[in-house]
Amino acid sequence: MPYISSIRFRRARALLLASATTLPAALPSMAQETGAAYRLDPVIVEIRDAFSGAADRATSMYVSELELDRARTGDLKDVFAGIASVSVGGGIPIAQKIFINGVDMLNLGVSIDGAAQNNRAFHHVTSNAIDPGLLKQVRADATVSPADAGPFALAGSVVFETVDPEDVIPAGQVVGGNVRLSYADNGGTAQGALTLAGTYQGFSWLGYVKRAEGGDYETGSGATQVGSGANLVSTLGKIAYESQDGHRFELSAQQLRDEELRQFRPNFGGQNGAPQALYRFDTLRKSYSFTYENVLAEGLWDPRVTLGYSENQVDRPLPSASNGTTGTFSASVSNTFNLGGGTVVAGVDYQETDGNYYSPPGSSWPADITERSRNVGLFAQARLDPTDRLRLSFGARYDRQTFTGTGGQTIRNGGLSGNASVVYALTESFAIRGGVSSVFGGIDIEDNYTFNPAWNYTALRPARANNATIGFDYEVGTFKLGGEVFLTRFENARTSTFAATGNSDFESRGFNLGATYGWNSGFARFTLSHSEVSVNGVPQDSYATLDFGAPLGTVMAFEIEQETGLPGLTVGGGVDAALPKSGAGVGSFGNRDFPGYEVVNVFAEYVPPSMQNMTIRAEVTNLFDVTYADRATYGGDFRSIDTLKEPGRTISVVAVLNF
Repeated sequence: MPYISSIRFRRARALLLASATTLPAALPSMAQETGAAYRLDPVIVEIRDAFSGAADRATSMYVSELELDRARTGDLKDVFAGIASVSVGGGIPIAQKIFINGVDMLNLGVSIDGAAQNNRAFHHVTSNAIDPGLLKQVRADATVSPADAGPFALAGSVVFETVDPEDVIPAGQVVGGNVRLSYADNGGTAQGALTLAGTYQGFSWLGYVKRAEGGDYETGSGATQVGSGANLVSTLGKIAYESQDGHRFELSAQQLRDEELRQFRPNFGGQNGAPQALYRFDTLRKSYSFTYENVLAEGLWDPRVTLGYSENQVDRPLPSASNGTTGTFSASVSNTFNLGGGTVVAGVDYQETDGNYYSPPGSSWPADITERSRNVGLFAQARLDPTDRLRLSFGARYDRQTFTGTGGQTIRNGGLSGNASVVYALTESFAIRGGVSSVFGGIDIEDNYTFNPAWNYTALRPARANNATIGFDYEVGTFKLGGEVFLTRFENARTSTFAATGNSDFESRGFNLGATYGWNSGFARFTLSHSEVSVNGVPQDSYATLDFGAPLGTVMAFEIEQETGLPGLTVGGGVDAALPKSGAGVGSFGNRDFPGYEVVNVFAEYVPPSMQNMTIRAEVTNLFDVTYADRATYGGDFRSIDTLKEPGRTISVVAVLNF
């Protein structure tokens, strides 16, 4: 839904005649350099994406730097707030899983600073825990992804980019940074984050560290959500060199550790009315990347090289050591051919993923078991603008995968993938768009906590996804309206239990709608997403759809923001809602309906006129103390599962100082 999710209207601090020194950092640097005065209309946040506006970005959802600023002391649910088609279930970071158009993000190509992610370890925890405090941009390509998104991007892709030193150093300084402090009363969670960056003769560096600590929070009913305490440490380090000719070399390293007492299944709130026993979970995510590019390149020679390694480690030391680690090495070499009427990106990429489960001798399940996947791909993606009204994007890739099973079995498969997208402006205000893709998915590495050395892979087949979407965008002035219908079908998607491994077909279909309206001192945004999922042609419960998607039904989000007229003071809020959904009688365990809910959040943000480098924000989430689990939280259709509830009313204060 690009009409809402690729932009968010922002007042430009004054929207009156404003000097360049008061402009937000996201506005064009030209204004800052000239010091000129401008009368500003509602600001469209420019996205840092070289291919923004291309036909294959027509369904992309962007989270801008300004939006991320509001989520830096929150979690992934806060990152995607206001975008109904992106659902984040689970009230704590270790349990938060992301679904786009009803499809689990495990089935999308995911990267951080170009390093491939999606390292599955344990199906009761997330594979993509990320600290919003270190992000500068997020892009989700829903349903149809381009060929240069990498392998295994079956139903789209998600791209995370971390902050660069240049993003935090004020103009005219060689060293800069910021401090963020926050406190939330529900659970008594305190956070502190420090970012420092510097630059010298083409070199730049950045260091970031965050600490979050707190107790179990209470749900809307006043019950303590056992195993929900915060104990998190996040770090990021970056060093880069950029020559006067535009050659940029960048090395990035980040780590996120969550070590705390959790329920045996951390994404449960309990079973049959009682909490589960608590165990110490030590989860560690790492991601490293190296990138070379020429930021000033033009013409036919515009190369890019990316190397990356990411790892997801889930250890449960007691009652017996149980350790799952999955890591991915990735590499990509590509060139962008800048043509008169568009671009063509072509290259080669490589991914090697190893999943290992280890439990030492003497434990309840002594084992050292591994699955491995190696994939080499060739790709090309064209993005063309034949006329002022027409935008085209099409591409193809060929992947060759070698998969190794738990018993050393070797399976080799290969396949072609193709995609095509089009946007056509019927009038200056109305455009139609659509896209299709067929994607080779190979054989997934399984959740390593279910590894079995006796698995028989004889019947296992490589997966393939077929996707289609068609939609429209309507824009008049600052009012935007749009939507799309979408369909995703997986053939031969891998399904595994401890006893066996095989294939199933999965489908998610539905539609998205949304509208945005901006005025001189604020904006409003509404989004609605409806999806229905099935396995082997039959609607199924959240257990049968596990790792494929989730039965979300209809979810909605509304946001509004308004300047008060008092210098520096802005207020706003939003509503997150889900309609009731039938869940009884489908699947193997589903035996109750999903309840509906409406949750209200409000905030006030103050930038002192005499201290433009400081921001103070007060927020009340779940204002009316609703007891609920987000629709994307696992088990909402099971009577035997007490879902992991979201926090009840929470009052939080955030202070940010830039220097």
